[in-house]
Amino acid sequence: MDVEVILHRGHQILVTAVELVGALVIVVGAAWAAARFVVDGLRSRDAAVFTRIRLSLGRFLTLGLEFQLAADILRTALSPTFAQIGQLAAIAAIRTVLNYVLGREIAQEQRQVGEPERTR
Repeated sequence: MDVEVILHRGHQILVTAVELVGALVIVVGAAWAAARFVVDGLRSRDAAVFTRIRLSLGRFLTLGLEFQLAADILRTALSPTFAQIGQLAAIAAIRTVLNYVLGREIAQEQRQVGEPERTR
């Protein structure tokens, strides 16, 4: 086997692993939020309970999106074409805007429920 082939396969495995971690974070966050909704949300109809659930889900989504962006950056790290760089720029812009909006919403809802803001 050629060294270049080994590096290329290793790179593909690394990108796939980072993508899977991002997807896993999002799935775990959604499952956790759904479980909290069933346990706490249906028992108590208090808006603060729903806000805490949304805050936690938002944190999971933000972290998952960061992993997905990292995978996209890794994917284009080896000999990128101009088309790949353009796609990465578009994906990075969309995910950055999503993370920014989620971060602002999380901070706003933390202030509403009186939860201390966590450092990122």
